[in-house]
Amino acid sequence: MRILASTRRFLKKRYDSIPNQKIKHTVLNALPFWIGAVITGLVAVFYAKMFSWAEAGTAYIFEKYPVALFFLTPFCFVLAWYIVQRWAPYARGSGIPQVTAAIELSTPRYTRFTNKLLGFRIIVVKVISSLVMILGGGAIGREGPTIQIAASIFKKINRMLPHWYPKISKRNMIVTGAAAGLAAAFNTPLGGIVFTIEELTKTHFSFFKSALLTGVIVAGLTALTLLGPYLYLGYPHTVDISGWLIVIVLPLAAITGICGSGMGSIILWLMAKKKAIVGKPKTILYIVACGLIMAATAFWLDERVLGSGKEIMETTLFSADKSVPWYLPILRFAGPALSFSTGGAGGIFAPSLSAGASMGALGAQLLNLSAPETNVMILCGMVGVLTGITRSPFTSSILVIEMTNDHNIIFHLMLTALLANLVATAVSRHSFYDKLKHKYIEEIKEEEKEDMG
Repeated sequence: MRILASTRRFLKKRYDSIPNQKIKHTVLNALPFWIGAVITGLVAVFYAKMFSWAEAGTAYIFEKYPVALFFLTPFCFVLAWYIVQRWAPYARGSGIPQVTAAIELSTPRYTRFTNKLLGFRIIVVKVISSLVMILGGGAIGREGPTIQIAASIFKKINRMLPHWYPKISKRNMIVTGAAAGLAAAFNTPLGGIVFTIEELTKTHFSFFKSALLTGVIVAGLTALTLLGPYLYLGYPHTVDISGWLIVIVLPLAAITGICGSGMGSIILWLMAKKKAIVGKPKTILYIVACGLIMAATAFWLDERVLGSGKEIMETTLFSADKSVPWYLPILRFAGPALSFSTGGAGGIFAPSLSAGASMGALGAQLLNLSAPETNVMILCGMVGVLTGITRSPFTSSILVIEMTNDHNIIFHLMLTALLANLVATAVSRHSFYDKLKHKYIEEIKEEEKEDMG
């Protein structure tokens, strides 16, 4: 506390000593965003490394002692749920719906609400619960959690600003933090910006464009400094494709859009059924059952039901053998549904991408397409499923383009995103994230009523 007070006094003196008021205002407004972006980059890299090690640990255990999965998976699922339930209930799941809810509630009237959705405790619980979940073989990703973690970092910095500091919008800090988190998680700065505009806020871009661009750039550069230049996936070969391939992409877009929307609906249905269970023992029994189903599927059918699914994307895109069994897409939809519904922390971005990749590979296999054409189908499948569950077509297409640095098929990806979004919206008007956002807001308000009563 003394160090913090001394730091504030030092900054106050430096603030008073700056003669030019315009420079003073500009620098001080930018400083919290710079600090938040640097911290976000560091935390994102640390989290990514830990997540990768935990996933590798699961693979090692399955390779050496496959039977151990029947104990490890249920135990980790229950532990991940308990950590969230005991210390931070709103750290469960992806994190993106919590961030959108916090943005919607980021007014002085609802400050106590946003404190439940974003904060230091959320960061700690989110990281630990998701790492436990992935160690147990949960079909989850780290991208959504990184967004909630980054938004929490920026909100905390905003709250720590001294009273004399120029007022900075808490809403803008949260929005910028979320964008920086996505940019650092995927190394996709454009994707972070577009995601913010398309998914997180309806505010006009000009209101926070400078802060947003700065946060994305600094967070991305911090991650790049530690990890070096990299692409989330790599450079798939997509040249020498036939012009008629666009005709095949259209039905794939429609199917993946329906499947993405359907996966979200199934997860919400499972969550509702779990919530209706009375008593903690029955809830634990449900979570154990989900863990045992995952373990049994991996043991007797295919271990690719486990984990984020990034290996599926890499194998189908970059290996000579692009064939997948007919049931793999089913497993990649069932795995996230079972894992997410348990109530532990974990995202849906990477699992959605892997489900789409398996669908694209299977479709190309049935049509006996060439390797470059198969890669196009895989990437379009990824865009289609992600769009179906998020209803963010621009974000989905730009994310995949930036992950692969593949501008050769940009129109194929954007057309897939557009059609998948139209079909998914026809199936269900509201996105998975939007439904969860309203659910969290209602939960928090009910809790407040009970506390006041």
